[in-house]
This record gives sequence, C-alpha cells and structure tokens, in this order.
Amino acid sequence: MVRNVKRTLPIAKEVNRAIIETYEFLQTLPDEKARQKHLNLVEKSVKEQYTPRLKKLSFSQGKLLIKLINRETDSSSYELVKAFLGPFKAGFYQAFAALFGASLKKEYHPDGEDALTERIVILVENGQL
Repeated sequence: MVRNVKRTLPIAKEVNRAIIETYEFLQTLPDEKARQKHLNLVEKSVKEQYTPRLKKLSFSQGKLLIKLINRETDSSSYELVKAFLGPFKAGFYQAFAALFGASLKKEYHPDGEDALTERIVILVENGQL
C-alpha cells in the first residue's frame, strides 16, 4: 500500500496543479473558441505527458490514482473530464474505465473506507515514509 501511494500521489498532485493552472489561464482567454482551442492543446499535451506513466501503473494503482485525484482536487475524475472536455468525452472515458472494472466517479473517503490510505498519504507528505 505504501509503495502504491508513493507512486500515485505525485501524479495526483501534478494533476491538481495542472487543473488550477489550466482553469486560471482559461479565464484570461477572450472567447469560447479560444478556450476550446486551448483545451484541445491541453488534452493532447496531457495524453503525451501522462500516457507512458499511466501505462506503467498496475490496476490497483490506477484505481488508487482516481481516488487520490478526488482527494487533491475535491472533484471526481469524471467531473474534471466533464468540466474541461465535455460530457461526451467524460462518458466515453467512464465507459472505458468501466470495461476494466474501475470508475472515474469513485470518491475518496478519508474518514471511512480510505482511512488507512489517508494515514499513509499524510506520512508520505510529511516525509515520514
């Protein structure tokens, strides 16, 4: 479990930073056409940057990453894809995840089923693990 958290937590934190930066930049663009053009570039860049790293994750690490993204962003992966890329792509990616028994709608519950993970995350963040 510790290894999985150490491997996926940095990715979840990077995703959070990228979302914040993208959102802030989108606010500076003049119109919807410019925003859509930028989002297309971001999507392409994200795929190029993260696909090789994500392919190296195990199934359980991928499921953990979905939860840690929810922890870091306070939004499900599905909601993030829907907000930035639209409901069609969100539905497509959710269906693709479902084929493998995962869900982009999975939420992180630090006081419930994810309490052990939360303890490990805190220890990792504090440099104790």
